[in-house]
Amino acid sequence: MESVFTLIIFLVLVSAIALPYWYRVVRHRKEAARTYEKNVKAGTLAPATLHPEINVATCIGCASCVRVCPEDVLGIVGGHAAIVSGTKCIGHAVCADVCPVGAITMQFGTPRQGMEIPWYNDSYESNVKGLYIVGELGGVGLIKNAVNQGLRAINDIVSKGRRDLPNGYDVVIVGAGPAGIAAALACKANNLKYVVLEQDEIGGTVLHYPRKKLVLTSPVELPLYGKLKISEITKEDLLEMWKDIIGKFSLSVLTQHKVESIDKLDPGFRVQAKGASFLAGSVLLAIGRRGSPRKLGVSGEYLPKVMYRLIEAETYKQNHLLIVGGGDSAIEAAVGLASQKGNVVTISYRKEEFVRLKEKNENRIHEFMQSGKLKTIFNSHVVEIKPEAALVQEGDKIIHNLQNDYVFVFAGGELPTELLKRVGVKLRTSEVEAEAA
Repeated sequence: MESVFTLIIFLVLVSAIALPYWYRVVRHRKEAARTYEKNVKAGTLAPATLHPEINVATCIGCASCVRVCPEDVLGIVGGHAAIVSGTKCIGHAVCADVCPVGAITMQFGTPRQGMEIPWYNDSYESNVKGLYIVGELGGVGLIKNAVNQGLRAINDIVSKGRRDLPNGYDVVIVGAGPAGIAAALACKANNLKYVVLEQDEIGGTVLHYPRKKLVLTSPVELPLYGKLKISEITKEDLLEMWKDIIGKFSLSVLTQHKVESIDKLDPGFRVQAKGASFLAGSVLLAIGRRGSPRKLGVSGEYLPKVMYRLIEAETYKQNHLLIVGGGDSAIEAAVGLASQKGNVVTISYRKEEFVRLKEKNENRIHEFMQSGKLKTIFNSHVVEIKPEAALVQEGDKIIHNLQNDYVFVFAGGELPTELLKRVGVKLRTSEVEAEAA
């Protein structure tokens, strides 16, 4: 009798622990399946940058990768790990690190997914010898990866020795983001003559990063500075940290110097920026692959609340938001933001009506406008952006003083791929990948 009683207690305890656990597992898997199906239908499943590729023949469905992913990219679908929200992936790679059976490898997006990623070797040197490509231009926007890439590229330059260029630099670094600053520190630590050319102000790219907070999954070692021991940081705090580093180590950074051309010489390169020429033995490109966004040219556009793309609409709730533009990207962002709780969304568009939209976007925007979920001001343009407001002029006379927390500008831009093609850099295609293998 006593043994039966003990068995009953044991079963009760096991049930109390196991049943809630299995309930959570089943619930999470159902949510993952729903998210997967939703993104498949929307055409937003495929990642556009560095992402995990899962070998389902090897995967045991343990969900270790799902638990560690800070972006909720992965889920268990059909008993195996799967990408359920591909557009959120920014290449942390912790999923590959924790997989107990090695079923995950990190791969790049493909040209059919809208990516034109330059080819480079393990040291991030392109097919143009002496020209290195790091950071988001190489398809990786994560701080940790960008910093490590910048350091590896400089180490490769150091290992090859200096080129004799009178009145020139050992390295010209293009871009003062995380990769560029890390590369500058590495140059200083190795006594290389260098200069950083930044088309905006210090941290311009960081300030307009389309997420409120940035995630660092593990510490990063910076030359001269030491470890960055942060797990999550706001854009504003990260900007102050970069400025402190630049000041503390007297890094040579020239702002408002947009690179206009790069010419291959024998030896070295000539970099043209702001009407000046910079001779260099090597060039390190640490600029965003989306290029230079077209600016509005209005007062207040420097504010950190102004962004040029949207990644996670669900992180914006109870906000007053202004979308500038009338193309598919602007409409998709507006609809996504208007679908979040408590948001007040206004679109400012310079034309009298939307033109050349995808049919799905055209139907959705009209549905949202008719239901009052968002407002559109046609024939309008932004005249000023303030910390808590935005001034939009409609026609020649009417000025709308809109309460505003964030501004998203979708006005197009100049892609860096043209700059790369002019200097002879090959982009990643099946032909180039086969050639590199």
